[in-house]
Amino acid sequence: MHTNRLYFIDAVRAFAILMMLQGHFIDTLLDPLYRNPIYTAYNVWSYFRGITAPVFFTISGLVFTYLLLRANAKGNDKKRIKKGIFRGFLLLLIGYSLRVNLVSWFTGYFSPYFLVIDVLQCIGLSLILLVCLYSIFKNHSYIFSIVLFCIGCACFLSEPLYRDLVIDDVPLFFANYMTKVNGSIFTILPWFGYSAFGAFFSTVFFRHAHRNRFKQFTIATFFVAGFLLIFYSTDFLFYLHRVTGYELLYRCADFNYLFIRMGNVLVLFGLFYTLERYLKQSIISRIGEKTLSMYVIHFIILYGSFTGYGLKHFFNQSLNPLEVILGAALFVIVVCLISFYYARTNHFVYNLARRFMSLFKR
Repeated sequence: MHTNRLYFIDAVRAFAILMMLQGHFIDTLLDPLYRNPIYTAYNVWSYFRGITAPVFFTISGLVFTYLLLRANAKGNDKKRIKKGIFRGFLLLLIGYSLRVNLVSWFTGYFSPYFLVIDVLQCIGLSLILLVCLYSIFKNHSYIFSIVLFCIGCACFLSEPLYRDLVIDDVPLFFANYMTKVNGSIFTILPWFGYSAFGAFFSTVFFRHAHRNRFKQFTIATFFVAGFLLIFYSTDFLFYLHRVTGYELLYRCADFNYLFIRMGNVLVLFGLFYTLERYLKQSIISRIGEKTLSMYVIHFIILYGSFTGYGLKHFFNQSLNPLEVILGAALFVIVVCLISFYYARTNHFVYNLARRFMSLFKR
């Protein structure tokens, strides 16, 4: 079976990481005075910033599952499964580590902020869940695809049930994966839905990418499905509510950000898949290969991991638009340079983790 690399994915990842860098910088340091819907520029920026997380979750599911399927086709998926589980737990570890404040710990103060769940923990747990699903259905390719698609839909459609969920009788470590009341930025639901959809796309790519005109058909499908989700998914959910009477569908339609953002992701996929031939071996692709190291570097600089002294400590919500735009551009450049010339690839982070773990094996 044909198993060529999906080069456009690196470009999508590059777009997502660059949007995340500037988005976090501006959101953290922009003066609240300028966070006003009357400003068109702010509205446009806010909308496109919201695409970043869905893109990351979808890509993580797509790439990881695609690699699993490719390894399985070669008859050697055990190593990939172990690697996937390792990466899943590594992302969990890094996610928690980035919120450690050693300065406060040394003074005897342990903030529950350390247990807040962010994107890395959710992606890490998503990878582990995908490994479990793959292990169950790897010998039933079409069933695997259907299950992934259904899980994605279920995660999105059930979102109102846990939108304001409060969990009191569960340890904070576990509760934070399901509720935001304690400060979690992301929760495993509904965000695992994007990873499930990404994994579903990977099964389609792996099964059909070798066919004639697959690329043209897929690009058209991405654009058509994307625009339908963006402009008509809300109306469709309202229609389903009128037909079925299910209140859950009405609540989904009334706050339909998940399907709309999925539409944004598909349009973005279609755009970069169209331009794939121009993006191979480009600086954009190189950036897309370094997303983890760039995430770690930006978090340390901006939020002050380990010390508490990041840019947020000194300039929190204090910059005007000109200052924050120039600062964001400089911030992106600095993070990219550090990633290119020090943490040269994501393997830099993985190798550090492996060396650390090897200390306990001696």
